[in-house]
Amino acid sequence: MKTRIISGIFLAIIAASSLYVGSWYLFLLCAFISLVGMYELYRAAGIHEKLLGICGYVVAVAYYVCVWLGKWQLETLVFVFGLMAIMTIYVITFPKYKSQDAMLVFTGIFYVAVMLSYIYKVRVAGDGKYIVWLVFVSSWGNDTFAYFTGVLFGKHKMAPKLSPKKSVEGAVGGVTGATLLGIIYGFIISGRMSGIFVHPVWTFAIASFIGALLSIIGDLAASAIKRNYDIKDYGKLIPGHGGIMDRFDSVIFTAPAVYWAVYFISHIM
Repeated sequence: MKTRIISGIFLAIIAASSLYVGSWYLFLLCAFISLVGMYELYRAAGIHEKLLGICGYVVAVAYYVCVWLGKWQLETLVFVFGLMAIMTIYVITFPKYKSQDAMLVFTGIFYVAVMLSYIYKVRVAGDGKYIVWLVFVSSWGNDTFAYFTGVLFGKHKMAPKLSPKKSVEGAVGGVTGATLLGIIYGFIISGRMSGIFVHPVWTFAIASFIGALLSIIGDLAASAIKRNYDIKDYGKLIPGHGGIMDRFDSVIFTAPAVYWAVYFISHIM
């Protein structure tokens, strides 16, 4: 437990400092986390050091170059050529790889690299230095409230085959708690924002709710993959927490959820 707490504090410091500074610091951190997460995912399938897996890393790096340069319109081109390269390796080396290996490599690019890049995309958007914190308020806030609510009131299993300890009561408590945190945060910083949101508190409340709700799916999705490959943790990079995929599994879904929720809400309200 001591190791887990110390690691958690260290992780929180890195996350907070990168969100505050933004720019190249956050960008490089997101890229690093994405590549490590992809490595952990590919390792579960035994393709992490093979040509097919390496191709996935190269495509992810090319994607991040587009993000850094602001050439987001070129992302589709990167994915098209990336898929062509993956399938070319699959065909030329057949039957070295199975079709599911090729699909996992391509899926991993989106599932890990693209989804996590939205942390940076939120940060560089309008008022991003305030909004980006919602990604972690929704994700880690949900995890924290869900844990304590589940321990105190949990009776009904939510997904016993994927995560036996998770309960319906914990999920409700997690989403509710994260949404309240979003509202409180909205009240605190609404006066500092540029005014691009007509109702910043409501915007933060809705974005936090959606982010927290989808963070549950992100957590269970990562658990499902572990069950398929019969592994307990994705890695040991973060002592007491496991690997990058173990700690950022919910953030993977929350980051794009917050980005697009805020985008659509700001265009409606």
